[in-house]
Amino acid sequence: MKKVLVANRGEIAVRVFRTARALGLGTVAVYSEADENALHTLFADEAVAIGGSEPRDSYLNIDRILDAARATGADAIHPGYGFLSERAEFSAGCREAGITFIGPKPEAMIALGDKISAKKLAETHGVPLTPGFFEPGATDDQIVAAAERIGYPVMLKASAGGGGRGMRVVRSSNQIREDLATARNEAQNGFGSEEMMVEKFVEAPLHIEVQIAADHHGNVAALFERECSVQRRHQKMIEEAPWHAMTESLWTQLREASITLAKAAGYTGLGTVEFMVPIDNPTEFYFLEVNARLQVEHPVTEAITGLDLVKLQFAIADGEALPDLVSAELMAGNRAAIQGHAIEARIQAEDPQHDFRPSIGKIFTWLEPSGPGIRVDTGYGPGKEVSRFYDSMLAKVIAHGEDRISATQRLQNALRDFHILGPKTNIGFLLNLIQGRDYADGKIFTTYLQNHAESYAVIPTVPEALLELVVRASGAPSESAGESFAGPWDVADGFRNVRVSTRTR
Repeated sequence: MKKVLVANRGEIAVRVFRTARALGLGTVAVYSEADENALHTLFADEAVAIGGSEPRDSYLNIDRILDAARATGADAIHPGYGFLSERAEFSAGCREAGITFIGPKPEAMIALGDKISAKKLAETHGVPLTPGFFEPGATDDQIVAAAERIGYPVMLKASAGGGGRGMRVVRSSNQIREDLATARNEAQNGFGSEEMMVEKFVEAPLHIEVQIAADHHGNVAALFERECSVQRRHQKMIEEAPWHAMTESLWTQLREASITLAKAAGYTGLGTVEFMVPIDNPTEFYFLEVNARLQVEHPVTEAITGLDLVKLQFAIADGEALPDLVSAELMAGNRAAIQGHAIEARIQAEDPQHDFRPSIGKIFTWLEPSGPGIRVDTGYGPGKEVSRFYDSMLAKVIAHGEDRISATQRLQNALRDFHILGPKTNIGFLLNLIQGRDYADGKIFTTYLQNHAESYAVIPTVPEALLELVVRASGAPSESAGESFAGPWDVADGFRNVRVSTRTR
């Protein structure tokens, strides 16, 4: 590989470019109309406009992305996550164009990336599943009949895609048809497929996922687990590695199940095998799905293994063998090789005090944390615009420490040191959450926030002086035009700051 195009935007595009540049590769960004001045376009050697602001007109348009690769001479494409990252036809299109796809082969993506196919494969190889109905082309009548057999509550799931779209918990027969129609519509709009399945809904599950890496020589490594149970509407908010309550026995079973699935599908590249563990019986587990791509939360695995997972993706795509890239201890899944504990918090442009309503607009000032064990991945900064067209994630804050307590403390301090003027964010909510007793005791399961979100959304009131500071930062005239704007440290926003001052420079 000589030059890589990243078929994505935001923080993941910036993240991939950092590693590509470190490897001496040429880099190409693609962008929509809304992203013409986005940060990821500045990180690449070249940037190519590929269409309108709506994802279907740009980041989901395979032909335009392949045309951009040809026009710039890019011989490899990294899909990031989301958008086309799990579309087998994109992987196939790259192969047909003679371009290296930094990800699985289309055949493996069909076998594992599609939830129904993955469930069938798991069933064949004895991996535990929750009771469900996993048939391609299932009609509404078939799904309703299956739900009656399984017993309510059940979970409706889109076979393609993820991120909570096309998913509905159904608790009675009188709501299933309406919810099924809604879920099909979401799936069609989000992933181009209305294929659905249904399975028994577990009331209080933990979400445990295993990071896998597989090369073209038959080697598969399970690079430990991540615990991702802090979720809202099936969207992860906080992720940790490793899971603090993991036992050797459960790890051995999860590792073997993950490697078995990867080998059965002929999987290559990086991926994540996701499992559900009942919080009241953590010796059991059930297979959920495989994400045939890099995960948003991959930095916590990098922190505890010392690996650059994007670099590993490039090496695997280039034909290198895992034993030459990963230590023998990591290949063997030896938990003694785990380096401390890491936690990631997703910073979203949303308003926790108003049902997490998305918040858009210009970022006037941006001050991100730093220090030992702290990493920030972002595609934003001061002066950038948060658009209504894309996911609301602004940044990821990753804290690494020698144990869970020290990592949590570092993350708390980092969140206190993260100041954004402009769109509302969930920083205060996340800080309240990780300071809570239930989080410290590991008592948060995937549906916990359905009934507890309000107790963490009480954020200290920002003084009216903030509005004045934002006005001055924007360059608009104000009554205090003679005073200089000193930045977010001057705002008593309830984190580190305790007062508002009007110092001049």
